Amino acid sequence: MENYIIEMLHITKEFPGIIANDDITLQLKKGEIHALLGENGAGKSTLMSVLFGLYQAEKGEIKKNDKVVKIGNPTDANNLGIGMVHQHFKLVEIFTVLENIILGVEPNKMGFLQKKEAREKVIALSKQYGLQVDPDALIEKISVGMQQRVEILKMLYRDNDILIFDEPTAVLTPQEIDELMEIMRGFAKEGKSILFITHKLNEIMSVADRCTVLRKGKCIGTVEIKNTTKEELSRMMVGRDISFNVVKDEIPLGEVVLSLNNVTVASKTSKKNAVKDVTFTVKAGEIVCLAGIEGNGQTELISALTGLEKMSKGEITLQGKNITNVSIRERSKSGISHIPEDRHKYGLVLDYSLEDNIVLQRYWQPEFQKSGFINKQAVRSYAEQLIAQYDVRSGQGPITVTRSMSGGNQQKAILARELEKKHELLVAVQPTRGLDVGAIEFIHKQLVATRNSGKAILLVSLELDEVMNVSDRILVMYEGEIVGELNPKETTVQELGLYMSGAKRNIGKENVHAQ
Repeated sequence: MENYIIEMLHITKEFPGIIANDDITLQLKKGEIHALLGENGAGKSTLMSVLFGLYQAEKGEIKKNDKVVKIGNPTDANNLGIGMVHQHFKLVEIFTVLENIILGVEPNKMGFLQKKEAREKVIALSKQYGLQVDPDALIEKISVGMQQRVEILKMLYRDNDILIFDEPTAVLTPQEIDELMEIMRGFAKEGKSILFITHKLNEIMSVADRCTVLRKGKCIGTVEIKNTTKEELSRMMVGRDISFNVVKDEIPLGEVVLSLNNVTVASKTSKKNAVKDVTFTVKAGEIVCLAGIEGNGQTELISALTGLEKMSKGEITLQGKNITNVSIRERSKSGISHIPEDRHKYGLVLDYSLEDNIVLQRYWQPEFQKSGFINKQAVRSYAEQLIAQYDVRSGQGPITVTRSMSGGNQQKAILARELEKKHELLVAVQPTRGLDVGAIEFIHKQLVATRNSGKAILLVSLELDEVMNVSDRILVMYEGEIVGELNPKETTVQELGLYMSGAKRNIGKENVHAQ
């Protein structure tokens, strides 16, 4: 008989209007990396939240080393050696790295905090596992990749031996993903057991030993990775065959829609400029992709373009109209749709309903209000139409509180709102972040359809496959400058990587324009 370190047996968890986990059994072996795969809203995060004590199941039991255990809260989970890195990090932004790691298990003598020994343990752990961090850095000042290291160190500091990673690569660069995969392999060799939620089939094939697939709250099955394929896993996940190729016809380009001229944006964290004299154009009917390793000025450039941040100098024109100094609402009304990088900070009001979020940028328009009063029926009808069209899954439909939805379905809600709004330019930043393969296939088709209808698209992506397959033209950013303009049909991922790392450039200080 197989020995399992953790067994979740016949787990059922319900929320208003939805059975998130329906009689699910999951068994984790000691020292294995076990992937949990499923569509957005399939119940993966809910199941792991039950194991971590954030939710209580209505039915079923949890065993550790063949003994039934009660996990009423995360402290119980930690006491059993279970740690979790959440999809949206649970960090206090104004605290330091060290303060976040020891929060809740602060070492003290006679009520006085003993930071010295905690610091020594954190530094030793960071060296042992190759997770270099600055213990005194403020969370709000460090990169997303570094924040994830802090979350991992939180688990290691508590001596956890069962590690749950919820979508750990959704916000990482390709290089950071490779590092994380190596760290996970190291943990498994040490005898730690890992549960790994992901949508990315390549990662499962490269790092996991076994994979359990969920679909619409039910367990479809558990497979050995060495005996399966990406195609088989995607079929189990969505119930149909998925096309991994993006089909794009050649179409004639239209007029210039967006023009940036010598755009410069100051850095918030150093005396250098985050964006330095960037100039380029995007025409109607093309998808231009800004590629680059995270932290090379893409975020600041998009913030300047959409009005979230002021520029130091430069000019932005949309269809010949200077929008350099106009408000965010005026930019939106002028024809910019924006899928933001951080859906929680800039994409949604999490405590609003789904229907209110869908009309956030349109509620003042005549079809949704009269004499200053919102027409609730019109809003509800429009929201229901978009929810069906974009397959946005939620427990209570339009009235669902957006915070309670899965990350992927929150992303689909933003996509629905931005693509259906009247626009000439779509600024799409990481549009498929945290989405499953079925949703990614759908979104890519939507982007191509938007381009084919004569709209201009500025895409920012860290997914190299997406950069190569979806874009018509690639502009590579490195240290705040455009260092390369590439044709995806004539370049390789390896060459693109050289530009992204600053090892190669085909553009100096001169302007970058569509050819």
